[in-house]
Formats: sequence, structure tokens, C-alpha cells
Amino acid sequence: MYIPKYFRVANADEVWDFVQKNSFGTIVTTNHGKPIATHLPLQLRKEEEDYYITGHIAYGNPQWKAFETSEDVLIIFQGPHAYISSSWYEKENVPTWNYQAVHVYGTVSILDKEDLKQDLTMLLQKYEKHRENPALWDKLSPEMLEKQLKAIVGFKMKVQEFQAAYKLSQNRNETDYVNIIDQLKKEEDPNSKQMAEVMEGRLQNHI
Repeated sequence: MYIPKYFRVANADEVWDFVQKNSFGTIVTTNHGKPIATHLPLQLRKEEEDYYITGHIAYGNPQWKAFETSEDVLIIFQGPHAYISSSWYEKENVPTWNYQAVHVYGTVSILDKEDLKQDLTMLLQKYEKHRENPALWDKLSPEMLEKQLKAIVGFKMKVQEFQAAYKLSQNRNETDYVNIIDQLKKEEDPNSKQMAEVMEGRLQNHI
């Protein structure tokens, strides 16, 4: 991923926090030179000093067959993004687009049944534990779970490299930066409002 120096994020803790909060990702492999992508809920796990990304894919999706034969697998995570009008700047310039994106590279292995069960249990816990009637693993019928397990393939990617870009108008002066936030808040697009929150949080953290 091309990342100008203004927008590069090298702090691993910051990147992993972003991945945890934006964990619906896109996994990319190639088949005879042709890129293939699937959009999936994923989990970030740390085991000793290594980081892993885990998830599951439909058995009927042929992409999983390429996991163990691919030397490099790419997973992409994205945050909010928004159009930035140059009319919001003090001086004449061109419009642009703000965004947050993380690329993670590594090698993938297939999970066995017990590891897949554990991963699914953790996934349900993450998204269900706060609900009034949570659909947790031990509350679902064994017959239904067994049937669903046959329809998916679990996988685990060992992280070997990450690249992170946060294009948040860091190259603008403070007056422009604050005005961009104000203008984004006025937009009707939910992504623009989320981008305003991200930029505002960055501003507060640097005060």
C-alpha cells in the first residue's frame, strides 16, 4: 500500500486497537494470478509474542482451498472515509478523500474442529455478551451447531507484516483542520460524521 509519510502509522498497539474496532475485513488471495476476495468478520488474537487473525469461510467458497498453498495472504481492514472539499481550505487547492486503512500480510492454516469451535465461541462472546438474550455457543442446540460446523472452514493467519495509513488531513494547518471537522459534522453522510469524530479525537489527543 502506498503511504505518504504524513499518513503512515507505525505504532503496532494503535494498529491492533484499530483492527479490534474495525474487524469486518476483506481477505485476498490469488488463483492462477487472479485476485479473489471475501468479506468476513475476523478476530485478532495474541499468542505469546505473535499476532494471529482468525475467522471462518463458507465451505462452498473455493477461496479457502488457496489458503495453505498461498505464500502471502492479504487482509484489509477499513475505518470511516469521507470526501474533503477544497472549499473548506483557507487557500486554493484540490479536493481529496480522508480514510483509515490497515493491510495485514501473513500465511494461513486451516483450523481443526476443536479450534474452530473455540474461535466461534469467542466470536459470539464478543458480539453477544452484552445482549439481553445472548446467542452464546453453549446456549445453542448441539444439533444445529454440528450442522453449521460442516458448512464452514475455519482459518488462522499468522501476522508477518502490517501497513497502516490514516489520511486525516494531518498535512493541513490547524485552521483548515478544525474547519474540516466542522464541515464534516454538517454532512448528511454517516461516514463523514464518523470521520469528524476520528479527526476530533486526534486533535484532542495532541493538545
